[in-house]
Amino acid sequence: MCFGVPGRVTQIAEVAGLPTGKAEFGGVSRDVCFAYTPDVRIGDYVVVHAGFAVRLVAESEAKQALEMVISMPDL
Repeated sequence: MCFGVPGRVTQIAEVAGLPTGKAEFGGVSRDVCFAYTPDVRIGDYVVVHAGFAVRLVAESEAKQALEMVISMPDL
């Protein structure tokens, strides 16, 4: 099962020719590759799967998805 999580972009840089940076997920910051979302800007929301931002999403959609994830019982 694949699961992408929305996060807010907080940093963007280029490392070894790839756009990378950080995204925040409910207070937790993770390294992300932005190669699949070349138009991303700081403050944007992206869906991240396996360390790659796979698409941009609206802030309202991202917040709704995060609320749903947080409300899930422990599996």
